[in-house]
Amino acid sequence: MHNKSFRTYFNWIFLIVLFVLTGLAIFQDQDPAQVLHYLRTADPVYIIPAVVCVVLFILGESVVIKQLLHSLGTRISFTHCSLYSFIGFFYSCITPSASGGQPMQVIAMRKDKIPVAVSTVVLVIIAITYKLVLVMVGLAVLLIRPQEIMYYLEPVEGFMHLGLFLNVIVITGLILLVFHPGALRRIAENTIHFLHKIRPFRHPERIMDKLEQMAAQYDGTAQFYRSRPGIIISVFLITVVQRLLLFLVTWFAYRAFGLEGDRLVTIVTLQAMISVAVDMLPLPGGMGISENLFLTIFEPLFGAALVLPGMMICRGISFYTQLLISAVMTAAASFIIREKK
Repeated sequence: MHNKSFRTYFNWIFLIVLFVLTGLAIFQDQDPAQVLHYLRTADPVYIIPAVVCVVLFILGESVVIKQLLHSLGTRISFTHCSLYSFIGFFYSCITPSASGGQPMQVIAMRKDKIPVAVSTVVLVIIAITYKLVLVMVGLAVLLIRPQEIMYYLEPVEGFMHLGLFLNVIVITGLILLVFHPGALRRIAENTIHFLHKIRPFRHPERIMDKLEQMAAQYDGTAQFYRSRPGIIISVFLITVVQRLLLFLVTWFAYRAFGLEGDRLVTIVTLQAMISVAVDMLPLPGGMGISENLFLTIFEPLFGAALVLPGMMICRGISFYTQLLISAVMTAAASFIIREKK
């Protein structure tokens, strides 16, 4: 319990420090009065649907959770599935690489007497599908290289390649863990053996034990994929829509300043590529790098005067509003989801 509290406090402190440093870096050499003036000109008619998109983005995962739990013979109300989603997104927002979301979702599901074996299958499927959508977008853009997209990405293309590479590594590891645990085990053993020669571990056997336990947890996932292809396709399509909803926030921020003339597909794709770049970076919500990438990529679209206010609205809704709503609902979940005796 003490370690858990320490990690929570550390995550909050790290988040606040990172937020302050990001603010100082972004607002350096900026005129706050001018930025505030432009923010006041933003049309609230476009802000409201942007916030709705964020809420629907979170609830999209709730639909997937309920569908997967139902297919596994576990009936849980949509209210509780929504709370699992809010909990997951809240802890993902405040932990590096979004690493804290799924463990806290498992804990919440256990309070509803959902076995860890079941919740693990559900969350692994969500994780694989969630990252697969990003990888497919990233690969399509960087392989096809559409001219109208690459024109904006060219200054930061290296970040896109790094983000895609990290996502491919992670999703490959997850797929190996699910469908070929033996192959992953051999790779892990060889890697640990190699690293042990360079710098000996105190207890290398413990690392392998943890890997064995992880592989055992994912045993049921491969069987689920093979036995229910229809549900997997449905989950994939819902995830595509879910991702698009979040990327649409940038389009609404663009339109809030009365800007027009650039295609919806271009703006949504560019925002998707920012997600590809920052998704696996060890920063809560990609804070710092997301803002800088936005300013670089979207300056030709928003203009030098509006790109900072546009970024503030976009990030303020897509990340900070998401964090706030999820925090409130996570607090509510502690009263609604009671451990069943």
